[in-house]
Amino acid sequence: MREMELFLQPTEAIECDNHQIRDLAHRTVEGAPDVHERARRLFYFVRDTIKYNPYSPFFLIEHYKATTTLRRGRGYCVQKSVLLIALARAIGIPSRLVFADIRNYKASQQLVEMMGTNLFVFHGYVELFLGNRWVQVTPSFEKELCQQHGYPIVEFDGRQDAIFPHHDDEGRKFVEYVRYHGTFADVPLDLILRAWDEAYGKDKVREWKKVFRE
Repeated sequence: MREMELFLQPTEAIECDNHQIRDLAHRTVEGAPDVHERARRLFYFVRDTIKYNPYSPFFLIEHYKATTTLRRGRGYCVQKSVLLIALARAIGIPSRLVFADIRNYKASQQLVEMMGTNLFVFHGYVELFLGNRWVQVTPSFEKELCQQHGYPIVEFDGRQDAIFPHHDDEGRKFVEYVRYHGTFADVPLDLILRAWDEAYGKDKVREWKKVFRE
């Protein structure tokens, strides 16, 4: 299978062949003049329609299904990224997951206390193949959330990378990219969970599995 074909295939989580996902993708991009505008519209749909929620269930592959996230209307970074990828693949845009460890210097005190750190291990975002190159985007934080917490709003023009900036509009630290884990055609759930066990402790992750339910 050629590389680009791999990034167009459905998986258990990336349900780009699901009729609901396909219909939604085509409705969202209807009338768009080119692939850049189609990608831009899908990005904003996921960014603002699906609310960011770091307390979402995370330990089964079904928790990452595009249709599950769409039904819930919320999800954490990897889940929102999977939905964007499913929508993009549904209209023929090759897309894949990207992972990096990041420090969020503006994370809520509640979240930092729960995790014991501001280091987010295996933060997930998206690469879309547009204009013969891979473009990185993160649909994690909706506009409303950013306005409430003073986060920089990530905007996407359909052509240039759109990921978390290092500083906010006043020059204060926002997100630091600490370690890059590479790109994946599908959700590497076992790898994510092992990394979380190592970074946060098995007991803490085990407790999150009990608490973070539907």
